[in-house]
Amino acid sequence: MKKRLFSLFTLLVFAGSAMALTAGNEGPVLSFEKEGIQYGTVYVDEMPETKHDITFTNTGNQPLLLSNVRACCGTRVTAWPRDPIMPGEKGTISIEFRLAARPQNISRTVTVTSNNTSTPTQIFRITGTVIERD
Repeated sequence: MKKRLFSLFTLLVFAGSAMALTAGNEGPVLSFEKEGIQYGTVYVDEMPETKHDITFTNTGNQPLLLSNVRACCGTRVTAWPRDPIMPGEKGTISIEFRLAARPQNISRTVTVTSNNTSTPTQIFRITGTVIERD
């Protein structure tokens, strides 16, 4: 009797674990194409392009809805999808910002809030350094 109870308990634990693992894959999932934009080191006299399209994909199995997209530090969000992004489809967030022609660190963020159940708020980072040419 004890062996049967132990076997039944073990079977229930494994079944529950399997269900929890598959449940984690349900719902919409926002996956950025790139983790961020890294300018590295750039020179004042060769300022980089400051208009970008941030591409993402809904890698989940339900429609993805963006509820808010905001940027910091003088970065402007010029467009983002208001309609649902179906599973497997891509979306684009367009941003632009200015860089002053002087030495500085580049540190910008774009914060995306969606119905992604595991990570409803995700941050896309833009980093780099502007230096004078020797």
